[in-house]
Order: sequence, then C-alpha cells, then structure tokens
Amino acid sequence: MSSMNRREFLQMLAAASVAGVALDSRSLLAAENADALYELPKFGNVHFMHFTDCHAQLLPIWFREPSVNLGIGGAFGKAPHLVGEHLLKAFNIKPGTREAHAFTYLDFAEAARIYGKVGGFAHLATLVKRLRGQRPGALLLDGGDTWQGSATALWSKGQDMVDACKLLGVDMMSAHWEFTLGDKRVQEIIDKDLKGRIEFLAQNVKTTDFGDPVFPPYAMREMNGVQVAVIGQAFPYTPIANPRYMIPDWTFGIQDENMQKMVNEVRAKGAKVVIVLSHNGMDVDLKMATRVTGINAIMGGHTHDGVPQPITVKNSGGQTLVTNAGSNGKFLAVLDFDVRNDKVQDFRYKLLPVFSNLLPADPGMAAYIDKVRAPHITRLEEQLAVTEGLLYRRGNFNGSWDQLILDALMDVKGADIGFSPGFRWGTTLLPGSAITFEHLMDQTAITYPYATLNEMKGERVKVVLEDIADNLYNPDPYYQQGGDMVRVGGMSYTCDPNAKAGNRISDMRLNGKPIMAGKTYKVAGWAPVDPTAKGEPIWEVVGDWLKDKKTVSARKVNVPKLIGMKGNPGIA
Repeated sequence: MSSMNRREFLQMLAAASVAGVALDSRSLLAAENADALYELPKFGNVHFMHFTDCHAQLLPIWFREPSVNLGIGGAFGKAPHLVGEHLLKAFNIKPGTREAHAFTYLDFAEAARIYGKVGGFAHLATLVKRLRGQRPGALLLDGGDTWQGSATALWSKGQDMVDACKLLGVDMMSAHWEFTLGDKRVQEIIDKDLKGRIEFLAQNVKTTDFGDPVFPPYAMREMNGVQVAVIGQAFPYTPIANPRYMIPDWTFGIQDENMQKMVNEVRAKGAKVVIVLSHNGMDVDLKMATRVTGINAIMGGHTHDGVPQPITVKNSGGQTLVTNAGSNGKFLAVLDFDVRNDKVQDFRYKLLPVFSNLLPADPGMAAYIDKVRAPHITRLEEQLAVTEGLLYRRGNFNGSWDQLILDALMDVKGADIGFSPGFRWGTTLLPGSAITFEHLMDQTAITYPYATLNEMKGERVKVVLEDIADNLYNPDPYYQQGGDMVRVGGMSYTCDPNAKAGNRISDMRLNGKPIMAGKTYKVAGWAPVDPTAKGEPIWEVVGDWLKDKKTVSARKVNVPKLIGMKGNPGIA
C-alpha cells in the first residue's frame, strides 16, 4: 500500500469519526506523515546507502528487537547495549511512535499490528531509487549475511539473493554466512554473477598457503569529483563460528595492521573519504576505530544492532564514525558527507526503518520475487501449526522461537538437555499466526542442519556453556567470536557475565537436582560444525512435531538466573 495523500487521510479520519473511532487512535495515526519519514534532503557531495544482515528475506516480515543485549565492562550502558526505554532515552526517540516500534521490542505485538510489516526487497528498492534520484553517484553497500536465511536462498544456493541484489543496484559487499555455501560456490558466484557488477571486498581473507589476498581488499570510485574508497572486512571468525571444512584454504581474522596498510594505500591514491564496510560486529568495530586511523566511517553489521545514530570514536588521527544498520532488510542507512578543500567538513546520517505499508512495492523487484518463489509456493505456504504466543528469536540468552525448537528437539530425541545455536537471524510471528514451512525455514535454513543426539558428561556441559559465554562476554571485543549465547533446554543454570573465563556458569540443575560432573546426560542439538556429524535436518524434526501438535501454546522461555546485571540498561 502506498502512502496516502493528505486528502485521503482526512477522508479516513472523517469516516472513522462517523463510526465512533477515537481520532487519536494509533492505528489511524500510523498512516500519517509517511512522506515525512522518508523525506531526507540531500546533503553534501559524497553519499552512501547501507543495508546489512538481511538474511535472504525478500518479503516484508516482522522482526522484534531484543529485550536483552547486555554490555559489560567498557560497553556497559553504551550503544549498542541499550534496549527498550533506555534506547529511546539515549537517542531522544518519543515512546509510542513508529520509530520507537522500529528500534525496540516495546509493546511489540500490538505495535506490529498497527504499523505493519517491515523490509521486503520490493519496498527497499523503492526507497533506494528515491534516495539515489536525490543523490547522484550514491553507492549502495551490502554488509553481508545476504545469501543465507531463507528456504529459497538455501534451495538456490544463494542465487535468488544474488540476482535480487543485482536488481537492487548493490555496488559493493562484504560477507559472512555467504561462506557457508562453500568456497567453490562463493567463487562461482563472484566469477559468473558479480564480475563487473558488484565488488566482493575483504581485506582480511587470505590463502592458508602463501597468505595471498583471496578477494580485492578495497574499491575506489570518483563521486562528484571526489575520490572515495570502500575497504571490505569479512567476519573475522568465520572458521570458528561456522564449519571450517567449507572454506579449508582460507584464513580470516581481524588484521588491524593490514587494515591500516589498506587505509594508507587508498589515501596515497587520493581517497578523500574512506569507508570500511564491516562484518565485525559493533563492539569490534568500536575497538578497531580506536586503533586504525584515517577511516571516516565504519558501516558495520553482524550483530544486527539497529543503532539510530553513529558513535563518534576519537583516535590519534582524528575521529571515526561507527554505525550498525540492523537486520532482515528492516533498515536502510544513509550517510552523506560534505567534502570541500580535500577534507570532510561535515556529515549527516539517518537510519531509515523500511515500513512496507508506507513504501509502494517496486514493480520490477516485486515481479522478480514472485517469479523465484513461484516454483516453491505450495511447499513454502504449507501450514504446520498455529502459534498461540509471540515467536521471536533475538536476545542474548533465548527467544520463544528457539525455545520451540528446543522443545521439539528434546521431545523427538528423548533428550535430557537441548542445545540450540545462538543465531541472531530469524523472523518473528505474532500470536494467533499460522506457522508455515517457510517460517520454520526462516529459523533453520543452513547448509549444515543436522539434528544430533550425544551423550555428554556434566563437566563437558559446563565447558560448552563456559566457552560460549566467553565468546559473548569476554571483556575484550576482539575475543568475542560468535553470536548470542547457546539456547539451553531442559536444565537451569546461573550466569555471571562479569566473572572471569571459566567461572561464569554455576548452579546447573536438571529437574531441580544438581548436574553432576561425572554423570552422563543425553544432549540433543543441531548445526554441528564437525564434518563427520550426520542426522536428519532440523526442519524435518521440528516440522513433524508441529504438524502433530497442530496448535502450539505460548512458550515459557528458559533463561539463566543472572548475577550482577541489576541496573544494566541492556536488559528489560
């Protein structure tokens, strides 16, 4: 639905008044000021648009922001570790508004029904074209996690997203989950599809034998008479967070020294604006900005943080803006620079929520999406069950979608304990919604989906939890190597994020009784990085369980008891 004009809006108000609806009803006001939201005056002469972590979501979706995103140590109380009212206050966003809904979990189900779905490549395309029309030469940057996250992306080995990005007009990209398609498939896409169209950039991916660059580290363009450079930074811990066997001949890592070398190189070639297109995660980007000089802005992804304004980081060479543009196609960032006398004089930044009912669908993109979905539509729309509760994923410790997966996995496998990966991707479903096969695939569509059952001693269970907790809460961001905390079913535990490595997890219990170090437990899981692991795909396990249930009650989300987090603005 396109945004209505003022006359249509007044007619709707008049009709509502006759019907006895309060004129200040939020459902009516949701339709007002649509044009104002996307009215972004051109500023300066160098322009970038940025989206990241869309996870192959071609259609509009619901996506609930986290109610737990804890910051510890130096990250305490700072973006991106602010949720709910704390985030609204920090960025001066009025509660109860469309923007408050976009950036927080507050009143999510109610607000989602009022404001509608977000994202969708057809609606994003309309916004990109509108902004490009006002900003000659603007570059569209894709932060990665683009070719994975849906059924059609999995089945087409990323092809549906590659073609969608070409149609969208992406100029440059970096990557993370793309690599789980395997090195040969990534190279095939670059050679056959991206060449001459989209620059695939990563300064930190090298060959294991001679340390040669696998991809171009940067790309340079002249924009309105100004030389600009974009340096790519792939996810540094891909071989740890995902299966190593999929990329056996490539090394990753943060590689600050090489990043500084690349910045110096593009500056020497005349770049007046230097952007790092990063998939580090925001905390890593904030640290990198203190160590590498000469970067004007790091446009970041990976941690899915929708941060309304840039964080300015001072360093020995001046300052660097650090941004993060959310996930699932929900936001489009716009960064404008005013460059005069060979220097950046000023900038403007806006993170625009993509509300699909306020932006008309681009006809060409909509037709493309219909075409790639058509052969699979019957399977995608198969109804598995109905959910009585809100199903969401994002949060440091658990989500109701994760809980549903755990409940199904443990039930089917006859397990004492269940582990589900701390993936941040995955769409949201409102209470009363049908759960389709497509919705299930939104949570599980990976190239190593095997469901497993293993015997594990209690001491091993603790080691697993401690290792993952350190990935999340190591005080040095450069040692934070994965997603959120592993989701745990069946057992309870206590977590102290501020404790030292190896001492964060305590009081592990199963059915109220302490888990014994030497006792063996049956542990179900999925998404093993071990190349020898086998099992049925997780979507078959959960899909059959859902079809048997037909209706799924609201999930009681199993989260640990937390120590030392009282007053932390990263928790609701």
